[in-house]
Amino acid sequence: MATIRFDFTGRTAVVTGAARGVGRAIATCLLEAGARVYLVDHDEEAVVCTAKEIGGVGLAADVSSTADVQAVVERVVSDTGRLDILVNNAGILRDGVLWKQSDEDYEAVMAVHAGGTYRFTRAAVPQFRAQGSGRVINVTSYTGLRGNIGQTNYAMAKAGIIGFTKTAAKELAHFNVTVNAISPNAETRMIASVPEAKRAELTAAVPLKRFADPAEIAPAVAFLASDEAGYITGVVLPVDGGLAI
Repeated sequence: MATIRFDFTGRTAVVTGAARGVGRAIATCLLEAGARVYLVDHDEEAVVCTAKEIGGVGLAADVSSTADVQAVVERVVSDTGRLDILVNNAGILRDGVLWKQSDEDYEAVMAVHAGGTYRFTRAAVPQFRAQGSGRVINVTSYTGLRGNIGQTNYAMAKAGIIGFTKTAAKELAHFNVTVNAISPNAETRMIASVPEAKRAELTAAVPLKRFADPAEIAPAVAFLASDEAGYITGVVLPVDGGLAI
């Protein structure tokens, strides 16, 4: 059986939350497939360092800021003349049970996850329309479907991303733009911070009995960004070791 090797030569990608973890792995995968990749993160030192290490361009930006987002899109289009792939991966946690969460905890999480996804996609649409093509891949979570104690803000944001994905897919299909999401379950700094007993409980709930390496998440994004996935839009693809079963 032939192996499909994605080829993004001549295409430009933006990956948010790309300084480390899943975002870094996605950026690396797209670069290896020939794309010009702009890594975006609020941590300027980390994103510039990562970009140098893997061969992309690192840009510091706050995804919750319309001005920052617009500046990134304008820079990318100015540099390369196009924007083909947008991966909305940036995220933060401000965990706590509902009655202990502050307005700031709620607003920060919503602004980065839901707000960042909304703002970057909106900013990319004019270029997608001019090109007559585009790919958007949003990162959501199992928590957005099933909930998780201590994460009402996070669950609300991730559920919102699912609704956004399906609606944007309907709106942008006319312009040959697909909008999809992945729901990953990977070994990241967020998982590393979980207490050992809770981590063991979470691992036991995964049919494959482990968390993915971030590099195992990236090919799913590459597929959804590819020509081969041109007839797929509005879906949420679980990349979670069977957690969603």
